[in-house]
Amino acid sequence: MAEKYQLNSTDLTKSEKAGIKAKAKALEASGPIKLKQKISLLNGCAIIVGVIVGSGIFVSPKGILYHTGSPALSVLLWLLCGVYALLGALCYAELGTTIPKSGGDYIYIYEAFGSLPAFIFLWIALIIVNPTSLAVIALTFSQYCLKPFFPNSEVPDESARLLAGCCILALTFINCYNVRLSTRIQDVLALSKIFALGMIVFAAIIYLARGNTEHVTIEALTKNSNTGPIGIALAFYSGIFSYSGFNYLNFVTEELKEPNKNLPRAIYISIPIVTAVYILVNMGYFCALSPSEILNSDAVAVTFAHRAMGPLAFLVPIFVAFACIGSLNGIIFTCSRMFFAGARNGHLPELMAMINIHNYTPMPSLIFLGGTSLIMLFINDIYILINYLAFSECAIVTMAVAGLIKMRIYNKDLKRPIKLNISIPIIFFVACIYILAVPFVSKPSELIAATLIIISGVPVYYIFVYWENKPQWLIRPWAHFTHFIQAVLLCVPAESS
Repeated sequence: MAEKYQLNSTDLTKSEKAGIKAKAKALEASGPIKLKQKISLLNGCAIIVGVIVGSGIFVSPKGILYHTGSPALSVLLWLLCGVYALLGALCYAELGTTIPKSGGDYIYIYEAFGSLPAFIFLWIALIIVNPTSLAVIALTFSQYCLKPFFPNSEVPDESARLLAGCCILALTFINCYNVRLSTRIQDVLALSKIFALGMIVFAAIIYLARGNTEHVTIEALTKNSNTGPIGIALAFYSGIFSYSGFNYLNFVTEELKEPNKNLPRAIYISIPIVTAVYILVNMGYFCALSPSEILNSDAVAVTFAHRAMGPLAFLVPIFVAFACIGSLNGIIFTCSRMFFAGARNGHLPELMAMINIHNYTPMPSLIFLGGTSLIMLFINDIYILINYLAFSECAIVTMAVAGLIKMRIYNKDLKRPIKLNISIPIIFFVACIYILAVPFVSKPSELIAATLIIISGVPVYYIFVYWENKPQWLIRPWAHFTHFIQAVLLCVPAESS
């Protein structure tokens, strides 16, 4: 067993090899070193809800309204976007139970289309999508936490970035230290989000009961409706990203208890809840605010609170902060497993496929994700990177579902605990293609930027993955560095069984 824990290198010193063997022998009685199944159905629901329901529903739910023009049509689009998310989540339920490995989209693309397409996805997630998303959410958290201390001026940029960095560091430490603690935090934060959004709905009902019905007449709800195909397409494109995250539970399939049962159950429970909450909250906003007030507000929930919640309005910034922490924790927890899966397949350094021997967490992957997120905080204009990669993220989902359809055709004997009617993935795939076509009309420059980022991963793949016979002068320093980090973090390669 001891040999399992040493690196595939002949360049380690005798003392280094002896140290690995000693650690391995001490672990022989404790069972295999691998990710443990500690995520329950409740934890799974909390991950999905916690990642999907971020700060957006509190801060700026006006993308759909901008393109639809009217509250009534806007609410209908929120419903359609929820149906889209449910169809996608059903496809991922089949993918997750057919290929019961952690890694989510990455592992599905790898199994369906091979090494290069999977690496391209991993490349995008590694350098931009995940660290930038974490940095933006952390900055939103710090802005809302610090705003009460600067009521008459903007929050200093340095203070916001410092607090954002502290938040990322704290959540990274928690995820490195204890899986159970991380999932419990996620449970509490997900419930707090639902409670917070429920308060907004309740406040809207009270506001209406007091006779404030000027915004809920038929004329007010349907005025300026834009039913043109371009407007509907752009509204739909804006809305679906408020539901992004429905596939994040698939990143941690190996740690989910009874995944064949709990993965689809978590999806069936979570997506309808999120859809219902989104619709009710937007209806609440429309009860108290006119469309022009919503479009002119940078923080719709705060504007609503000042109008309808009276002395309780101060709670909204707290709710936004909780929402941000929940999203941060969920993304750190799940996406670190994607990097872990990529390293296990040889697409990332072996170090990132290692697990701490005491806490059974992929500590190197977690630290890498947290570290790259901190680096993103030093970039002045990181928000624009999210816009550049909206196309890329949608393309990844499209490719994963295309993989599902491909495996249905060419791998008919593959065991499928869940098998959808083939029309469901086909309908979802067609919807994804439609959504991918929208940027050609609305955001061609961002489409070009996203394409260039995708292409940049090709030479990286051929140099660092495809090229096997690298010179020893290149391998040797990295081998020693890997073993040093392995010893510091007490990490070993995960066992396959």
